[in-house]
Amino acid sequence: MARGGGGGCCPTMDLMRSEAMQLVQVIIPAESAHLTASYLGDLGLLQFKDLNADKSPFQRTYAAQIKRCSEMARKLRFFKEQMSKAGISTSPTQLIETPLEFDDLEIKLGELEAELTEVNANNEKLQRTYNELLEYNTVLQKAGEFFYSAQRNAAAQQRVMDANQSGQPSLESPLLEQEMATDPSKQVKLGSLNGLVPKEKAMAFERILFRATRGNILLRQEPVDEPVTDPVSGEKVAKNAFVIFYSGERAKAKILKICDAFNANRYPFPEDVAKQIHAVQEVSGKISELKATIGMGLAHRDSILKSIASDFEQWNHLAKREKAIHHTLNMLSVDVTKKCLVAEGWSPVFASSQIQDALQRATVDSKSQVGSIFQVLNTKESPPTYFQTNKFTSAFQEIVDAYGVAKYQEANPGVFTIVTFPFLFAVMFGDWGHGICLLLATLYLIIREKKLASEKLGDIMEMMFGGRYVIMMMAVFSIYTGLIYNEFFSVPFELFGKSAYSCRDPSCGDAATEGLIKVRDAYPFGVDPVWHGSRSELPFLNSLKMKMSILLGVAQMNLGIVMSYFNAKFFRNSINVWYQFIPQLIFLNSLFGYLSLLIIIKWCTGSKADLYHVMIYMFLSPTDELGENQLFIGQKTVQLVLLLLALVSVPWMLIPKPILLKKQHEQRHQGHQYTMLQGADESVGAELGEHHEDSNDHEEFEFSEVFVHQLIHTIEFVLGAVSNTASYLRLWALSLAHSELSTVFYDKVLLLTWGYNNIFILAIGIVIFVFATVGVLLVMETLSAFLHALRLHWVEFQNKFYEGDGYKFAPFSFSLIREEED
Repeated sequence: MARGGGGGCCPTMDLMRSEAMQLVQVIIPAESAHLTASYLGDLGLLQFKDLNADKSPFQRTYAAQIKRCSEMARKLRFFKEQMSKAGISTSPTQLIETPLEFDDLEIKLGELEAELTEVNANNEKLQRTYNELLEYNTVLQKAGEFFYSAQRNAAAQQRVMDANQSGQPSLESPLLEQEMATDPSKQVKLGSLNGLVPKEKAMAFERILFRATRGNILLRQEPVDEPVTDPVSGEKVAKNAFVIFYSGERAKAKILKICDAFNANRYPFPEDVAKQIHAVQEVSGKISELKATIGMGLAHRDSILKSIASDFEQWNHLAKREKAIHHTLNMLSVDVTKKCLVAEGWSPVFASSQIQDALQRATVDSKSQVGSIFQVLNTKESPPTYFQTNKFTSAFQEIVDAYGVAKYQEANPGVFTIVTFPFLFAVMFGDWGHGICLLLATLYLIIREKKLASEKLGDIMEMMFGGRYVIMMMAVFSIYTGLIYNEFFSVPFELFGKSAYSCRDPSCGDAATEGLIKVRDAYPFGVDPVWHGSRSELPFLNSLKMKMSILLGVAQMNLGIVMSYFNAKFFRNSINVWYQFIPQLIFLNSLFGYLSLLIIIKWCTGSKADLYHVMIYMFLSPTDELGENQLFIGQKTVQLVLLLLALVSVPWMLIPKPILLKKQHEQRHQGHQYTMLQGADESVGAELGEHHEDSNDHEEFEFSEVFVHQLIHTIEFVLGAVSNTASYLRLWALSLAHSELSTVFYDKVLLLTWGYNNIFILAIGIVIFVFATVGVLLVMETLSAFLHALRLHWVEFQNKFYEGDGYKFAPFSFSLIREEED
C-alpha cells in the first residue's frame, strides 16, 4: 500500500491530508468486463492506469466498439443540429436506464438518420424548386412589363409613320431603317434571354456583356422590389430582372457563359401573349401546390425530431457512457488466453469494500462463473492527490489547485484558505454597506442555485456561480471589517454606543479634533466615528492599517512556516525540522516578529517611540542607546540577541543540510555496490531494496548541485522575509484606496447634488452614485482585492511550505463525464 511514507499525526492535522491511496490490481473475466466497468464508473472511485500505452488507438482491443460509439455520437450531433434549426428543444427528463440495448440503439439511430436525411433531401429539393418558381414568376412579371411597354411604344411609332407616309423616306429616319423597309430580305430575327442577376453584380454584368459582344446587344434591367430567395444558396438576395436581346448563336453562347459566371438564373419567356398568361397561371398553381407539399414535409420532419427530442438525453447519455466504458477497457491488459482482463489503478483506501462490492455485483449480474480478483499492490510510485470536497469547499480548493496540486498527503492550504482568503480580501474591501450589496447578490445565486445549475450561463456568470460561496464568505468578512472600520458607504455610524469624545466648546465643528475631550470610555467596537472627517483621520487610519497589515502578514507567514514543520514531521524528515523549520522561524521572528511585538507594546502603552528608527538602527548601530525610543527595559540587550540569532540562522539554513544529505546518501548505498544480474526476477530486487535498477541507474549525489540549490533557497527565504512582509502592506494601500474612493463618490457626487435642492439634479446624482458604486467599488475593487488576496496566498503564504507538484486523482466516473457535458 502506497501511503507516501507518511507517519502519524494529530487528528486535526489529518484534516489537511489527502485521502490515503493504494495501487490495486483487478483481474476481470472477459464476459463480465463490460458490466464491471459500468459499475465502477457509477462508483467513481478508481483511477485506471493505461497498461497499453505502447499501442496506438487502432491496435487496442475495443477499437471497433469505440468507432461505433463515435459514429453514434456523430448521428446524435446531427440530430441536435437539426433540432436546433427547427427550434425544438430536448426534453429535460431525468436520466434513467433506457430500455434500449446498445445494439438496438445503434440500429434505431441509423434508421432515424436515414429517414431524416431522406426527408431533408426531399424538402431541400422541393424548396429549391419552389424558389425557382418564385424567381420564374418574378421574371414573367418583369419581362411582361418590358415587352408590353415595348409593344406600346412600337405601336405609337407605327401610327406616326402611317400618318406621315408620303411615299418618300423621311430625311430624319436612319438609312438602315429605310433600307430594311424597302428590302424585307435584309431584316434580322433577334433572340432574347430573361432572368435575374444579383444586384451587387449588375453593373459588372452589364459591362462584361457589352465588351464581350462589342455592343451588339440590347440589355434592359430593373430592380426587384423585395429580396428573393436564391435557389442555390437558399439566402435572401437583392436581385435585378434583366432582358437581353441579341443576334446570332455566337453572341448567345457568350451571353450564356457570362450568365453562369455571374450566377444569373435564366428562365424562358414566351413571346405570345396568350402563352405568357398561361405560363403565369401555371407557375402560380405550381407555387401553391409546392407550398402545401413543403408544409407537409416540414410537419413530418418536425414530428420525427420531436420523437427524437423526447429520448435524446437518454440516448446521448448511453452513447457517451458506452464510449467511456470501452475507452476504459482499452486501458486494460488482455490475458494471453483472452479470457480475462487485468486492470491496475489508484483508489482511496476507504473505497476498497465499495469496489469489491461492485465487482461482486457485476459477477452476479453478468452470470459469470468466475469472479473478479481484487488485490492491493506494493509500489514506490507517487499516488495521486484526492481531497473530498463539497459545493462549499470545492471553490476554495480550486483556488489552491490553480497554483499547483498538492503532493500526495502534503498539508493542504485549502483548509486555511476558507478563512484567511475572504478575511484578507475583507481587510482591503472593508465597508459593511458594500459587503451587504455583495452578500445580497450572492444570496440570489445560492437561493436559485438548483435552477441556475441547469441553465446555460455566460462565462462571467458561470465563474461567479461557481465561486458563489467564496463571494459569500468575502461579503460576510467585509461586513465584519466594515464594522471595525465603521464605514457604511464611507459614512460612520454610532452603532455600538456613543463616541468617547465630545466638544469642549459647543461651537467647534466636525472637521477638527482640537477642543475634543474624552468624556466616556473608549468606543466598544471598531473605530470611533469621531475620527471620520477630522484632520487627523488619514494619519490615524494610515498608522492603524499599516501596523495591522504587518501583524497579519507576520502571523500568516509564521503559520506557513509552522505548516512546514508538520509536513516534515509527517514525512519523517528530521533534517527539514532542524535545519529548515527552526532557523526560518528564528530568522523571521527575530526581525519581523520583534517588529510585531513592538507594535503591540506601543499600542498598549501609548508610547510615541519611532519604530522606523528602532528597526533601522537595530542593524546600523545595534550598540547605541535607544533614548526616547525605548519601549521596555532591556530592549537593547534583546535586540542584540535577536540580531545575533538572525545572523546565525542564515548559515544554519545553508550549510548543515547539504552535508547531512550527502552523509545520508552514503549510508543508504553503503554495501550496495553490486549489479543486478540480467534476467533476475523483479521480486529479488524488491527484497534487496532495489527498484529493479542497474548500478548505472543509481543517480550520483552531486554535492555542488545540492549546495547551490540550498544556497538559492536560503537567499530566497532571507530576501523573501523582507519583501513578503512589505508585500502585506498592500492590505493597507487597497483599504485606504477603497475608503477614499467611497468618500469621494459620497461627498463629491451624492452630497454635492443634494446641496442644489433640485430634484432633477439630485436624481442625476443618485444615478451617477449608484453606477459609480457598482461599477468601480463593487466590481473593479472587488476584482482588485480578490487578485491581491490571491497573490498573498500563493506567494507569501504557500511558498513557505507548499510544493504543489502532485497530480489530481481522476477516477473513471460517469458523474464527472456528465459535469463536463454541462
